Amino acid sequence: MKPDVTINKVNDSAEDEMIVLLENDDEEKECSDNWKILVVDDEDSVHSITKIILEDFKFENKGLRIFDAYSEDEAMEIITKQPDIAVVLLDVVMKTDDSGFKFIKYVREELGNKITRIILRTGQPGQAPERAVIINYDINDYKLKSEITADKLFVSVLTALRSYNDMKVLESSKKVLEKIIKSSYQLYKSQSFKSLVASMMLQLDSIVDIKNKENPEISIIGAVRHEDSYYTEFAVGEYMGCIGRKIEEVLPSKSIEIINRAINKKDKVQEDKHFVSYFQNYLGSENIIYIKNNKEFGDIEMELTEIFCSNICMAFDNFFLKQEIHTSQKEMIFTLGEIAESRSNETGFHVKRVAEYSRLMALESGLSEEEAEIISIASTMHDVGKLGIPDSILNKPGKLTVEEFECIKTHSTIGYNMLKSSKGKVINIAATIALQHHEKYDGTGYPYGLKGTSIDYYARIVAIADVFDALASKRVYKDSWDTGRIIELFKAEIGKHFDPKLTDIFLNNIDQMLNIKSSFPD
Repeated sequence: MKPDVTINKVNDSAEDEMIVLLENDDEEKECSDNWKILVVDDEDSVHSITKIILEDFKFENKGLRIFDAYSEDEAMEIITKQPDIAVVLLDVVMKTDDSGFKFIKYVREELGNKITRIILRTGQPGQAPERAVIINYDINDYKLKSEITADKLFVSVLTALRSYNDMKVLESSKKVLEKIIKSSYQLYKSQSFKSLVASMMLQLDSIVDIKNKENPEISIIGAVRHEDSYYTEFAVGEYMGCIGRKIEEVLPSKSIEIINRAINKKDKVQEDKHFVSYFQNYLGSENIIYIKNNKEFGDIEMELTEIFCSNICMAFDNFFLKQEIHTSQKEMIFTLGEIAESRSNETGFHVKRVAEYSRLMALESGLSEEEAEIISIASTMHDVGKLGIPDSILNKPGKLTVEEFECIKTHSTIGYNMLKSSKGKVINIAATIALQHHEKYDGTGYPYGLKGTSIDYYARIVAIADVFDALASKRVYKDSWDTGRIIELFKAEIGKHFDPKLTDIFLNNIDQMLNIKSSFPD
């Protein structure tokens, strides 16, 4: 549709009205939501008539913001500061015969801007032959000023903006796909459900704006089936704060109806501003992802959302598979540790307590959740070498002879040799703990007399946990100590038997240590 403007005509033909360059002193309206147009020409009248013709121009419900440049230098400065200029209406001959060409090279080569649409308008075709210019310069349209009508200018700008918009969508989609690929790596390496959800949100944020908490563009719920209903596991947007609740308590009836259709189809369903993806993980757990957009899904946005949901499905499978393997390994390691302890007439709760003491101290010393979990598991095998000690020595109620004590001391190297060949991270750490948990900070421990920080950090933590539980528990050869006596010993052994900093952490958290002791009584 032609804009409603008044212009002077060379002839009366509405189809071929020629632009007569008029003066127009109206100032441009500044609006950040408008399309940015740069007019580059050394004639004032060209700027004026362009503004008159495009005054009421609208595309995608957005008007125009027109920038004026009267030389290639001014144009270069403007487009450098305004890289989101959509269309340039460019004259060739200004300060020099090739001013326009210099500007084109600057934009395409120096700025690397391939998206801005450049329409060349020349009044001197001899200086800029159409075929040569199109071949040698990256422009998007070529017009002779003598042939430009209001309609033709309108159509040229509209076509250029449509092309620019498509290019921006493609560029944005490319960047989103790059982000999805990068964040997918984080999805598949997630070690906890919390980190999995965080990675999911990073990927979703690549597709739509979820950062505006006041008016989020998108809201999302991830739910897992438990017996009679689906319960929210993670939520974004207006559903934040609904974790743990039934979806029927959170969502309106229309949303529930769409979700039920997806569940019945065991597939995805998209309707207006709603999208639901149903999937089962390899363990048979049923899950849904429900997304509500504040605007209808565009084609590209829909495709990216489907990619997102597919990635989530695979990430869930990967996460729960790793969790199952992790749980199986953990149970096997705990069982092995319990077997070793049972040979010395100690309950398996010693293993559990040492694991929890070690986890607590690891976290309090600043280690990550992942490291705390590793030391918790690995610590359960600190005495696995006792499997190689004869029962007559291991369970002797009286005082050990020097020879018998030397035999007992070999359990650290026996345990290390049992575990050292493993290629698994946890078992390797367990091997080191088994070997070094009887070393002392002042170098008087065994088997190697290691001193200070040359003793593995995890082993220093387990040394405190093991001794504390041994003192606080009744053994075949002694009664349990009271708390005050235990505290006195640890204070006396700071810098001798135990790492000073870790001992301070232990003493500062003695109440929590005692709570763990109470949770796993003999």
